[in-house]
Formats: sequence, structure tokens, C-alpha cells
Amino acid sequence: MTAQAKPKQTPFMPAWSAPDPRLLRAELPSAPSLPLRDVLGPRLAGWVTDAAEAKGAPADYVFSALLAVAGSTIGNARWAAIWQGWAEPPVIWAMCIGLPSAGKSPAIDAALQPLRKVERPLREAAEAQRMAWNEKAELAKLADATWKEVARAAIKEGKTPPDRPTGCDAGPPPHVPRLVVNDGTIERLGAILAQQPRGTLQMRDELAGWLEGMQRYSGGGSDRPFWLEAFGGRGFTVERMGRDPLTIDRLLIGVLGGIQPDRLKSLLFKSDDDGLLARFLPIWPEPAPIRRPQALVDEALMEAALGRLLTLDLLTDEAGVSRPWFIPFTEDARALMDDFRAAVRSWEAGAEGLLLSFLGKLPGLTARLALVLAYLDWAADGAEEPHEISVPHFGRAAHLVEVYLLPMARRAYADAATPKAERAARRLVGIIREQGWQSFNSRDVLRLDRSGLGTAAELNPALAMLEDGECVRMVDPPANPKGGRPQRLFLVNPAIRRGQP
Repeated sequence: MTAQAKPKQTPFMPAWSAPDPRLLRAELPSAPSLPLRDVLGPRLAGWVTDAAEAKGAPADYVFSALLAVAGSTIGNARWAAIWQGWAEPPVIWAMCIGLPSAGKSPAIDAALQPLRKVERPLREAAEAQRMAWNEKAELAKLADATWKEVARAAIKEGKTPPDRPTGCDAGPPPHVPRLVVNDGTIERLGAILAQQPRGTLQMRDELAGWLEGMQRYSGGGSDRPFWLEAFGGRGFTVERMGRDPLTIDRLLIGVLGGIQPDRLKSLLFKSDDDGLLARFLPIWPEPAPIRRPQALVDEALMEAALGRLLTLDLLTDEAGVSRPWFIPFTEDARALMDDFRAAVRSWEAGAEGLLLSFLGKLPGLTARLALVLAYLDWAADGAEEPHEISVPHFGRAAHLVEVYLLPMARRAYADAATPKAERAARRLVGIIREQGWQSFNSRDVLRLDRSGLGTAAELNPALAMLEDGECVRMVDPPANPKGGRPQRLFLVNPAIRRGQP
């Protein structure tokens, strides 16, 4: 029997080690599943599911809008008091991320429309009072003009002018509630909140323009300091052109809106890391399947729940100053907060940029969520008002953060949290798989003119990282028959083409 010939060996097929799995991960992490029924009661969870189906949108968008709407509706009426010196308002900022067809606006409307409905009778009553005040103000203006004439005549005759009658002052006009504001200047919002200590909600269909606008200067400076304080409920003085400044004891505004992924990416790389973007819950689910809705939405449930939240009053002290009721954490809930803060510290290891800023805000955010979830239970199910934040309240909030909101943030901030060379290297791995390359040279990549890999300055660090990670290997290229410098040739680890780590 003739011995079998040994296969020919080629210098271009060296033995490969396993490629670095860090470089094989997709550029965009997958979206986590929403643990809806773990954090909301059955009635509210059913409402979110049905409303999302009716709108043809992911339930994630409806859920995040519900948190923002409920938080702003509670507003300064109730704050969570973790322990002495640390209190958090319930306000939530939510950013719905997705393509124009993702259903962001319809989903947001599912939570906003009930709020507008419960606001309507309040506005109508206030507007009727304002009409009556307008008539009173006209009479007061006439009375004041008459008094001024009499006073001038008395002074001219050397007599003592009469005292100004009380009818000359109609008093301040009645405030018309604004529970939702779509586009308010800082001065306008300050005027609303000076009369509405509960706070309000700003809704923006497209958050990108609003956030980019903060880079510009208006009035006495940037709007960013105003919004940084509006998240925390701190005191703030609004300067007004030609008028006295307005001081707001607890500036509190919820923010809700949508943004497209490319616009968010642009903001992530050009925005100052002052914590403004990190205050948002970034919600970026997978698209909802296209299907005809079958469920009927219980619209009365959400209207009744938000109406009940509006019955919560601020506490007025002996000096007539309004302030929140502080809802304390139980001792067991504080112990759970200690454990949660330790977990956050471990998550911070290796994080950077906006993700690190987001992580730093998680303990306070989770306390806010615990308060909102507790009061949603009360508003939807008719239970007794919670007078403390217990372990079940905080435990649900912490679970939501750990299994859903943190993975969502990692998905939304993936580009900003990953070094530029690593992003380019992962993108190049995707191109290798897409093209089915067993080998390639630099020109092959540059010819595709892909974002982040369109120039040699962008490509070379990515190639170096893939070489170090045993994903590709440079070999001596064949001689260029036309002369000149030969193109660098790279062999691809077969595991890359198979998509295996």
C-alpha cells in the first residue's frame, strides 16, 4: 500500500490562538427584556402591555413614559428620605431611543393623554377664575386712575391726598395649571413654577434639538445650570430681562421625549460630561412586531390613577412656605440601600465616561423609582397611602435597575464607553464577517469607505488591536508586479469567519 502523501504546508496558515472575545462582541449590545410584571402591579402592568399593543410600540416606551409622567405628577408633594441629609424627589427623566418608525411618540402619548385629560378641568376652572379676575382688574384699573387724579388735584391744592382704596388692586391673577409644557423658555418655566410649586413635565418629541440648544447661550448664559438644578429640586433664581428675578425654592421639572440613535451618538461625543445626559433613563428596545392590536386599553384606569396622584398636597408650614412631605426609608430598606451602593461601586470598576456618570447616579435614581412605584401602587389599586419606603418598594426598584436600566445604559452608551480604537476594531470584525474575507489588505477596507474606518489614521489602530487580539495576522505580501510599495496583507483567524469566540 502506498503511503499517503502529507498535505502541503503553506506559510500563510500558521496555528491560531483563540481570538480576544472582547473584540468579537457586537458594537451594539442587545436590548434587555423589560421585567414589567416584576415591578408593577397586575392592573398597571396590563395597562402598559395593552397600551403598547394599541400604539404598535414596545412596552418599554410606554413604561418609561409612565414613570416620567407619574414622577412629575407627584412632584414636590412627596420626596423619598433615605436618611438624614439625603432626600430624593420623584422626578424621572426618560429618553426613548429609536428610529422614526419605532413608535416613540405614540407610546409617549399613551401616558401623556390621560395627564392632559385630568389637567383639562383644572385649567378650565382656572381660566374661568381668570376671566372673572380680568373684569375685576379692569375695574381696579379705573379705580386706580380715578384715585390718581384725585390725589394729583389734592397735592396741587396743597391738601393731603386720600389713601389709595383697596379696590385699586385686583391682586395677582389666578394661575392656570401647566402639568405638561412642550417648549418653554427658562423665563417662562420660571414664571410657571413660581406659581406652581408642585413642578411640571417638559415633553419634547425630539430631544436632540433641545439638548444641542443648551450648548448655545441665551440671556445671561447657558441653560444647562437651570436644568441640572431642575432634576434635583434645588433652589434656583431665574433672571428676567427688564423685570425682577424669580426665586424658586424647589425647582423641579420632569423631562420626557424621543431621540434617534444617530443623533444620540452625535451628542454623546460632543457633549460636555457635566452629568446632564447621565440623568436620563436611556430606553432603547428592539422594535415591536408589526401586527394589528387586539387588546382594549383601560383608559379610565390611568386617568383615575393620575387624578389621585394630583390630590397629593404639599405641606405648608407656619410661615406659609410649601415643602414636600418626606417619606422615610425603613431601617431594612436602608440596609438594602447599603448593599445596593456596594454593588454600584463594583459596577463602576472599569467603567468610564457617560456610563460611569450614569452609575454614580444609580443610588439616588433607585430611591426615586422606589417612591414612584410605591405611589403608583397606591394610585392604581386604591390602597392606603404609603408612609414609608419598605424593602419591597426598594427591592423592586433595585431589580429594575440591575436587570433592565443598567443594561439599557450599556447599550445606549456603548460607543461613548468604548475606546475609539476598540470601536473601530469591532466594526472591522463585522466587515470581515460581512465580506467573508479570508485575507484582505488595507485598500480593501478603505475602498468600502465605512464610518470610523475611512482613513488610514482610523484603520491602523484597529488593525493593530486586532493583531494583538489574535483576530488577524499580517504576513509578507506578494510582490507588486507594477512596482511600488506592496499593500499589507492580513490573514483572518478562521474563528472570526465562523463567528465563534
